[in-house]
Amino acid sequence: MDWVSLSLLCAFSLASADAATKAWLQGFSARELVVVRFGVAGLLMTPLLVGMPPLLDLPPAFWGWIAALIPLEIAAMLLYMAAIRDHPLSLTLPYLAFTPVFVIAVAWVLLGEEVSPHGAAGVGLVVAGAWLLNSRHAKRGDWRSWTRPFAAIVEEPGSRMMLAVAAIYALTATLGKGAMRHMDPEFFGAFYFALLGAAVCLLILLPRPRLLLELARRPLPVLLVGVLMGLMVYTHFLAVQQVEVAYMIAVKRTSLLFGILYGVLVFRETGLSTRLPGGVLMLAGVALIAR
Repeated sequence: MDWVSLSLLCAFSLASADAATKAWLQGFSARELVVVRFGVAGLLMTPLLVGMPPLLDLPPAFWGWIAALIPLEIAAMLLYMAAIRDHPLSLTLPYLAFTPVFVIAVAWVLLGEEVSPHGAAGVGLVVAGAWLLNSRHAKRGDWRSWTRPFAAIVEEPGSRMMLAVAAIYALTATLGKGAMRHMDPEFFGAFYFALLGAAVCLLILLPRPRLLLELARRPLPVLLVGVLMGLMVYTHFLAVQQVEVAYMIAVKRTSLLFGILYGVLVFRETGLSTRLPGGVLMLAGVALIAR
């Protein structure tokens, strides 16, 4: 399977995991959902660690990167789960497109990278898409109301939460470059996700073992979400092996469109005529930034 097919499958798996979480795990708390997304998926991915080089061979710098990444990743997932559980998918998931926008700023501060003309144009498209998603707040003929959609982004709780997720993911994406220098990519994905699952179990599940009973009450949805998340991670790193990361991430962001379609077709969310074009604009911006 080529990298484009793998990336599209990765995007579809991620969007499907989000939709399944919203549809069948609605009564779960954000902490319980994090256990499902990281704990169950991490457990399912442990067989992929067979043949991995000894951990003792990894330098201290690797563990430093991991120590910084784990809490950020868990915090992002807590916000992510709360956002998609309690708010419309079409008003939350598209704001993940801001991740590469934040990456531009983070990379400039931490790595000294400058924004290219393509990147600047991409930022403009992402901002335009965000405006279009909230264009209902602007009044026709009133030029002063054109700023209201941007204020609505901040006022909409789900959008605000997902913007915070996008900012955290910008940090983890940048910090992850350091960790990837010390481990083969074909093992890093499975190891990192398994480690995330173990950390979640220690921090969330161990102090509250009764959560296992809650998860056991819906075994099939819990297993399905875990499988979809595992498939997302597995296809992600298979695709990354075949092509530059920037190209793969640009295709993976089609998960935003899948998420908008799930919101409209499955959850009967309204406003497809404005939200779908807004999502397309944001994806076009991501593609330009990734060039």
